[in-house]
Amino acid sequence: MDPITLSGLFAIGGKLIDKLFPDPAQREQAKAELVRLEQAGELDAMKIQLSAIIAEAQSADPWTSRARPSFLYVVYILLLWSIPMGVLTVFAPERAAAFTIGFKAWMESIPEPVLALFGTVMTGYVLGRSWEKVRGGK
Repeated sequence: MDPITLSGLFAIGGKLIDKLFPDPAQREQAKAELVRLEQAGELDAMKIQLSAIIAEAQSADPWTSRARPSFLYVVYILLLWSIPMGVLTVFAPERAAAFTIGFKAWMESIPEPVLALFGTVMTGYVLGRSWEKVRGGK
């Protein structure tokens, strides 16, 4: 069950508790239990997501295990490309400006959902690797 559905169920559960428990002490105890269950469910969902990321990183398939690190190398290359572009602006500022305008247009053509997906994937990768390192992995 996805987190949106779970949060909707817990919101309904809170309303039901208000109607089913007239005693304020019992109502608060039931709501506290509901919050505990919600947090446990979110923790379980996070464990499932992290286990998928770790499984991909440990995969014997080089395309699967190296996909995210390879994308980081692409980003590094783009960042390092700024050095020769800086030098180009000294000797041919009009060419550097044209290149920059073209590159900016190309980057702006990437749809927002793709960028959001990239952010989610990279965040998951970083969290998964951090969790794995804390647990004693390489």
